[in-house]
Amino acid sequence: MKEIVYVTKVFEFHAAHWLKSHQGVCSRLHGHSYKLEVTCKGELNEEGMVVDFSELKEVVEKLIISQLDHECLNDILQFENDPTAERLAVFIFNTLRQFDVPFNVDEVKVWETSTSYATYRGEYYKSA
Repeated sequence: MKEIVYVTKVFEFHAAHWLKSHQGVCSRLHGHSYKLEVTCKGELNEEGMVVDFSELKEVVEKLIISQLDHECLNDILQFENDPTAERLAVFIFNTLRQFDVPFNVDEVKVWETSTSYATYRGEYYKSA
């Protein structure tokens, strides 16, 4: 039996947004220094790694960071509703999964502030 190992790479990007459906101050244009955590899972390869961190960095920076950094999320993301941290986590997870990346993305965590984050693991909730 082979061990399953989880590895996480942390990124940062800066972006603005507003939440038109929010009743408070977030309804106005404002920015965040987002922290992004991408967690991959898998068996160790011959080199003893799940994924080479430099390869993970290259892919995430190309597919995600370069698209979002110093942008207004309302202008560039085609969400039906507000670009919340939760929707951003789902978007990033699905973007990484739709491309033929050489690693298995298990979880995406988007930190909007130092105390608030959203996590997405590709799961769906079935309402009653």
